[in-house]
Amino acid sequence: MLDATTRSGGTAAASPRATATTATTATELAVPEGALATVPPAPFAARCARALLSPWSRLTLLVVLLASAAAAVLVFEPQRLLTNGWPPHLSGAAAVVAYAVAYGACTVAFVPRPLLNLAAGALFGTQLGLGSALAGTVLGAGLAFCLGRALGQDALRPLLRGRLLKAADHQLSRHGFRSMLATRLFPGVPFAAANYCASVSRMGLTPFLLATALGSIPNTAAYVVAGARASAPTSPAFLIALACIAVPALAGAVVAWRKRHRLRGH
Repeated sequence: MLDATTRSGGTAAASPRATATTATTATELAVPEGALATVPPAPFAARCARALLSPWSRLTLLVVLLASAAAAVLVFEPQRLLTNGWPPHLSGAAAVVAYAVAYGACTVAFVPRPLLNLAAGALFGTQLGLGSALAGTVLGAGLAFCLGRALGQDALRPLLRGRLLKAADHQLSRHGFRSMLATRLFPGVPFAAANYCASVSRMGLTPFLLATALGSIPNTAAYVVAGARASAPTSPAFLIALACIAVPALAGAVVAWRKRHRLRGH
């Protein structure tokens, strides 16, 4: 039996599917080369958003915020609370809560914590002053940590190249809770510097806040008691408070001296 091609003299009509494929190929070949690879440029708003959200733009924003906060401290002088007292229209629990919030904001703006702790004791006494100071300490540490993590971590982590910086980052990232607990117990470490160093590391927020709350109790209590008993500098409570300030500082200095070779070895 002869097939269709043989009966028609060696030629056969193309099927509809083959005809469609051939037409499509011809159409594609007719398109100028490179036209399909052209990608429309991103909108101007999208480019601006990427630039504003880049790591270095966020770091610049963090620096501007901290500089503005420090300038506000110089202008408003919150340390006048020690001499002028708390606003008279606030009293009781409202005053304690307000002072804790102000305490946290002031620590972000680099106001020294010993000054704020002394003021808490002078204004509210030992118990309420300690509660307000500890609450403000945790609040300020959390604010600084979140600011540093959101605005500075992506830009600063690639700069951790020095041996000491790598060792500190390794210690905070791998042993965050106990490292931060030791840092809080050692009075010589600046509070704000510890907050922002922890935010650049891979330490979690929960162990950071817990270590801050527990590690800040001895030093904070000593300053609060000293502020509450400042009118009687020869009283046993005042003298014990001074000893509690000096002894941890001395112990921390001894530990840091003994650990210096291990830190340099990383």
